[in-house]
Amino acid sequence: MKFDSIDAVQAGLAQQDYICGRSLATVTFLALKLGRPLFLEGEAGTGKTEIAKAIAAALGRRLIRLQCYEGLDAASAVYEWNFAEQMIAIRAAEATGGTDRAALKAELFTQDYLIERPLLQAMRPQPGGAPVLLIDELDRTDAPFEAFLLEALSDFQVTIPELGTIKAPEPPIVILTSNRTREVHDALKRRCLYHWVDYPDFDREIDILHARAPQASAALSREVVAFVQRLRTEDLFKKPGVAETIDWAKCLLALDVIDLSPAVIADTLGAILKYQDDIQKLEGSKAKQILDEARASIPV
Repeated sequence: MKFDSIDAVQAGLAQQDYICGRSLATVTFLALKLGRPLFLEGEAGTGKTEIAKAIAAALGRRLIRLQCYEGLDAASAVYEWNFAEQMIAIRAAEATGGTDRAALKAELFTQDYLIERPLLQAMRPQPGGAPVLLIDELDRTDAPFEAFLLEALSDFQVTIPELGTIKAPEPPIVILTSNRTREVHDALKRRCLYHWVDYPDFDREIDILHARAPQASAALSREVVAFVQRLRTEDLFKKPGVAETIDWAKCLLALDVIDLSPAVIADTLGAILKYQDDIQKLEGSKAKQILDEARASIPV
């Protein structure tokens, strides 16, 4: 499939059960058209990671994911040498006693002993075209890694001292995500097209739920979405995202729930709230109050 228009992007993502608005489809189209990285920021659970999966599936490309974490460095993101196999080769050479030291060193640092990590994998040719490189939760890393990433994404090449520079024959489709636990440096953002992925409105979240949990009845879906959207207005430590809406609907289906009630909500709060302090705020009559207000807000 080709993303040759904004409408084609929306339609292609919808085929992968990813429902997005016009603005997100537009910036996705432009990122693909111009070959620019796409930087997506927003609350956790709003679908930032899922869009990379949907783009890869729609285009028939390989998805390569670099999951960021505190302490991630260039070596872990690009490549490592297989030290265990190198030691076996050294011991085998010592046992035979006939291997020249310089020749052994040259033999040890070849492709045979190279473990490719996501950034290096993304520089390699892939069947079906350039891969989709997902750099997920970039805000978990630190400034030195951002600086390295800035250089790597500018030239789409990496250098391995023992092997030289490896340049991508075709730049990968790069998508970076951030939950904004800290600010990402402006220099990196300037290299990208930017979009804030917000919580969807009522109608779009209904469409998303129909796509991801089609077994849910229209009435139950409307109650679920209305309740979650009303819940997001509360002072919570972690507001439920779209992912939690989908999970909750699937839990309710597994329990054969037809419509919401305070008792059902109390029994299944762990599907939408992940902190005990937040769950305690819905104890007693609070859940019923939110449910009543949510039902009253459902569009006719």
